[in-house]
Amino acid sequence: MSTLSTTSLPGGTWTLGDLEVTRFGYGAMQLAGPGVMGPPADHDGALAVLREVVELGITHVDTSDAYGPHVTNRLIREALHPYPDSLHVVTKVGATRDEHGGWPPARQPEALRRSVHENLDTLGLDVLDLVNLRLGDATGPLAGSLAEPFEALVELQRQGLIRHLGVSNATAEQVAEARTIAPIACVQNRYNLAHREDDALVDELAGLGIAYVPFFPLGGFSPLQSSALSAVAARLGSTPMSVALAWLLRRSPNVLLIPGTSSTAHLRENVGGAALPLSEQDLADLDGIGAAG
Repeated sequence: MSTLSTTSLPGGTWTLGDLEVTRFGYGAMQLAGPGVMGPPADHDGALAVLREVVELGITHVDTSDAYGPHVTNRLIREALHPYPDSLHVVTKVGATRDEHGGWPPARQPEALRRSVHENLDTLGLDVLDLVNLRLGDATGPLAGSLAEPFEALVELQRQGLIRHLGVSNATAEQVAEARTIAPIACVQNRYNLAHREDDALVDELAGLGIAYVPFFPLGGFSPLQSSALSAVAARLGSTPMSVALAWLLRRSPNVLLIPGTSSTAHLRENVGGAALPLSEQDLADLDGIGAAG
């Protein structure tokens, strides 16, 4: 298929490794059922969202075979395969799911090899554009060496099954360690207006030409709440969530957004919100949120 136009999307594009992607992307996690388990309540609606992603010109879709499990990858394949030449699907490995909906780690080399092959199968691909190694747990990053699992992914990259590598839910020290083993194209960590622990890392990666991809850009399971955020939104005649997305795109040119939704209307609202112009006063007021946190 031909490459789609991305000129109307906020933020322009970023080169992820050697892959040009729109800075405004889409995260598929919310397409699975409650608790990111099982199928969606509206199967056709989920397919419609994914097709709208492509129609809007978004070229960066984030997923994981652990979502469902297997649900979002199969939805992506059903909706979009054969994929447009411009579309790049990023996935992650390093965790599985249990019968209680938990996310037990699966970072042994054999588990990672199995997960990579499962992603290839469910997405219908011969090679994965980018694979993030998920570290830490539900509480956040945890200190410790990533050498063994990361080297297992590097071997799969050498075999031609993965184009680019990244890390997720990682400490700054783990990011640095990964870079001593192999080049990384992105870091995917929790970051938003209220959770700014990675400020220094965002800036460091920008200088290195490495993308920073915030997960939970709108707060995740606990939406962002701030009187300053609400005040800026009211002043602009917009919504707090639109302001939060627009701030992230202004934060640094290496920030790539992957907000998720299971609604086409909300998807379009997110795109429009991220394009919201912010004044210097708006930015100063919003920066105060992170300083207060």
